[in-house]
Amino acid sequence: MENAIYEFTDYLNKTKHSSENTEVSYRRDLKKLAGYLQEVHGITSWADVTATHLNAYMLYMEKQQYAASSVSRNVASVRTFFHYLQKQGVVDGSPADELKPPKAEKKAPEILTVEQVAALLVQPDKKTGKGMRDSAMLELLYATGIRVSELIGLKVGDVNLRLDYINCIDRTKERIIPFGSAAKKALSEYLSDARMTFIAGEDNGFLFTNCQGRPMSRQGFWKILKGYAKDAGITADITPHTLRHSFAVHMIENGADLRSVQEMMGHSDISTTQMYLNMNLSRMRNVYEKAHPRK
Repeated sequence: MENAIYEFTDYLNKTKHSSENTEVSYRRDLKKLAGYLQEVHGITSWADVTATHLNAYMLYMEKQQYAASSVSRNVASVRTFFHYLQKQGVVDGSPADELKPPKAEKKAPEILTVEQVAALLVQPDKKTGKGMRDSAMLELLYATGIRVSELIGLKVGDVNLRLDYINCIDRTKERIIPFGSAAKKALSEYLSDARMTFIAGEDNGFLFTNCQGRPMSRQGFWKILKGYAKDAGITADITPHTLRHSFAVHMIENGADLRSVQEMMGHSDISTTQMYLNMNLSRMRNVYEKAHPRK
């Protein structure tokens, strides 16, 4: 059963050009399902799986108190996988067609205030190489609104300090994103004074590395961000995506048009970017109701 999972994620990579994170997520979800089917039902072939088995698995996840969002993601993974198996002739029909994801309450993303972002960005000690690296990462993330996977995937050649932009490349497209003077200063200091202190042996070309000279991981940057957020007195449970959300809202608050924000963030559909405009209007309404004497 596991071989079919790896063949499926290989198909996603080569045919659908999916991201590595998507492939990892599918693989993890489907391995858990396979383990459950084998241990609880004694099933060793995907062809023997029925809708009853899959519904039982979803009930099992709910009893184990998986978040509704996790169950919904698993439903999507299972549906896509069985459609693939059907195309490959492994199963005659998909037993996942009738799976219904639970209704998940949509939470508005966490947004930092401008003051909180400012407090966060001054935390790294730029007298050290690590501090210069961390400052450059935080400044660039907030200056451009890129995803953390895009940040840690940047190569030195993707940064143009003369014209103040980065060339952000993913599997299907690339986009040019400008950055401001604060990010430029932090990047210049890091590249001239700190980056080579992390490179052990051959330079791998990545813009940001860990202390051993290897590419920075998502988890590594997440820990860095958490530490500085705590030092800055930020009590919200922030993630790297929080800076991306904050970038979008702050840009719109300061007059950026929706289409430009969409292009910088790499959204394929402007309706995704529209969320930030709606959030900004809601924030303005709250401020108005608190402050206007004749509200």
